[in-house]
Amino acid sequence: MKILIINSGSSSIKYQLMVMPTNEVICSGMIDRIGLETSNVTFKTSVDSLEELLPIPNHKVGLQKVADLLLNPEKGVIKSTSEIGAVGHRVVHGGSYFSDTTIITDEVKDKIKELSELAPLHNPAHLVGINVAEEIFGSAKQVAVFDTAFHQTIPVEAHKYAIPNYLLTENKVRVYGFHGTSHKYVSEKAIEYLEKSSKIITIHLGNGSSMTAIKDGKSIDHTMGFSPANGLIMGTRAGDIDQSVIFYMVKNLGYSAEDVNSILLKQSGMLGLTGYSDLRDIESEAAKGNKDCELALLMNAYRIKKFIGAYAAALNGLDAIVFTAGIGENSSFMRKLVCTDLDYFGIELDNEKNEIRSKTLREINTPNSKTKVLVIPTDEEYEIANQVYNLLQN
Repeated sequence: MKILIINSGSSSIKYQLMVMPTNEVICSGMIDRIGLETSNVTFKTSVDSLEELLPIPNHKVGLQKVADLLLNPEKGVIKSTSEIGAVGHRVVHGGSYFSDTTIITDEVKDKIKELSELAPLHNPAHLVGINVAEEIFGSAKQVAVFDTAFHQTIPVEAHKYAIPNYLLTENKVRVYGFHGTSHKYVSEKAIEYLEKSSKIITIHLGNGSSMTAIKDGKSIDHTMGFSPANGLIMGTRAGDIDQSVIFYMVKNLGYSAEDVNSILLKQSGMLGLTGYSDLRDIESEAAKGNKDCELALLMNAYRIKKFIGAYAAALNGLDAIVFTAGIGENSSFMRKLVCTDLDYFGIELDNEKNEIRSKTLREINTPNSKTKVLVIPTDEEYEIANQVYNLLQN
């Protein structure tokens, strides 16, 4: 079965066409920096590749570009959309409605739309992807894989907020957790590498970033909560902030609730601190002496280090930390900032190993480091394809 995987992030689309259950990758690619002046478009097969710089203003235009590449008469890999048996969609927020991979129906789309208020940078983009895929790949099964599913194991003392009980029982206000497909995939790879069920902290760093405490293969705590807005400092999201700041902005500074929401989600984080949302630009500017960029990088790393300490306590120990996703896999500078002065936790970075670029799992700690420091490329697309295939076979 040929399965097309569509993984829409807040500013990117990753895609992959696979044959299951053989795990053969027919093609893969990515469109990132969506909404900026120019976007990077890549398309790779076993025999060819293509890279373009194009203006991709939104996810709908990006998904149409993906379809055009798949069907391209010269470089494409399918002659007809009927060759696609299923399309697997990553969906960030499933709320309390979805704890498993699900075939998409009108009712499922309604729930995804309903949850858009909780994931406004993601769920709307997923819906666009689903609707476009239904139009283009009309004969394929459309399947949703939810980021929140992996975190259903977070215990009540960690997922319940200290607010009136009815807000949980009646309104389902709780920690849901996100990036679950990525955290699940890399934690399983780490456990396989360590050859034991371990105490692991997975650190997913991209335009959206999060961390998970994982014990014996299960998520027990996570930096994001009710929505993918809190926790770490992100590309445009503020992460953790005192809720009193929100009320101050509304009552004293004259902002509307909608204004504040927009500021915290779309104008804050690294963008608010530096004027740039892409870490590659921020690192480049910091290297030139830009003080705002230098400080923002330190703040970002400091927040990550705080959660390493908290999660080491929650796990009562630590066997490994895992860096993954675009920044985690590619930024040796951020990894070094995070791992500096963490010797209390047995973390010692090997600077030479840290600078090596690779697309495979690698260990970047010193031989004396009591805690392993791993870089594991995430493969959410494989994880989604596997879940889609298993669902359709049952």
